[in-house]
Amino acid sequence: MSGTAFYIAKRYLIAKKGSTAVTFITWLAALAMTVAVAAMFIIISVFSGLEDLNRELISDLHADLTVKSTQGKVLKDVAKLQEVISKREDVAGLSKAIEEKVYIDYGGKGDIAYLRGVDSAYISVNPVNKNIFYGSYPTFEFPNEVVMENQLGNRLSIPVGSQADFATVFMPKAGTGLINKEEDIFNRQDIYVTGVFSGNDQLNNYIIAPITLAQQLLNLPESAAYQLLVKLRNGDQADSVRNELQKQVGSNYIITTKKEENAAFWKMINIEKLFIYFIFVLVIFITTFNLAGAIIILQLDKKEQARSLLSLGLPLRELRRTYFFTGMLIVLTGIISGLFIGTVVCFIQLQTGFFKANAAIDLAFPVRILPINYLIVATTAATFGLLISWAFSKINRQHITKA
Repeated sequence: MSGTAFYIAKRYLIAKKGSTAVTFITWLAALAMTVAVAAMFIIISVFSGLEDLNRELISDLHADLTVKSTQGKVLKDVAKLQEVISKREDVAGLSKAIEEKVYIDYGGKGDIAYLRGVDSAYISVNPVNKNIFYGSYPTFEFPNEVVMENQLGNRLSIPVGSQADFATVFMPKAGTGLINKEEDIFNRQDIYVTGVFSGNDQLNNYIIAPITLAQQLLNLPESAAYQLLVKLRNGDQADSVRNELQKQVGSNYIITTKKEENAAFWKMINIEKLFIYFIFVLVIFITTFNLAGAIIILQLDKKEQARSLLSLGLPLRELRRTYFFTGMLIVLTGIISGLFIGTVVCFIQLQTGFFKANAAIDLAFPVRILPINYLIVATTAATFGLLISWAFSKINRQHITKA
């Protein structure tokens, strides 16, 4: 009997209906489902692309592994720690770093920036020198040679490579006692900008300088460092290497991966993605009420046929299945066509970059087509379609037999 119910449902969907309005409402329900599914698939694929883009943009912000002290900012026994880490075969590069907020002033313009003091081995961990599009990377011959993120330099209008123009960075002094003059509040150093590098939303306030400059501003010894930045030969093994290294160095140090350093950023991205998903779940839920309307109108339109089928011995259960299968066929049509249209739009965007996220820098919306996206969208639409089809197929005998 199930085969009979499915056959009738298929005929209801593809055959000419008794009323033009019924045909219109049935295919309108399928079209609405198609549009909702296509839109949800495209948006989720865009967010998948944004994840890849953001991962690329912040790849230079943190090293594969970052070693910090569990007691204060300054690392203890830095030389011994470097020796332990550098002996590992899976380590490709190692650099000392100090990072602090500073106030930078040039020509009466000021801004808050992050000063990242690094040693000469830093480019083996983070090849930021490849991102310099004007000027050059510091030679580390002088402690006040720095490279600056482009947006920060533009805001302050700091000239690059000018021997006559210097900006000044201020670092608050730690300590107690009365303040009698400016020197009691800040350590200050003039800096010479040798180049600018292209940043992003995560690196738009950074100054990269020799670690000596940071040590001088903080009144730290020459061997001092806040962090050890570790470049691995295989970044995909960061978790396993971190666990092994943690056992070697002991509990006085904490080792974090790049993903953990960016945990807050990825949490924000995931929350945004979750909210977008729930918004489209609501859109699909509302869309399925078109399906409910189509099933109800179909029941009214085929009332005489339903009486005939019941008179010929078709069980009421099978008649309900007929309406249920009709609803599910409408949903299936919407899912297949929606996913097809969504895939075509995403493929066109991948090939042409037609839709721009930022026309000023010619940045196209990133898109990534993943199998999991098909599963998420299809499952969401099918779940609501199944529930609505089941609920509105529960017609009773009195409704059919009543004149």
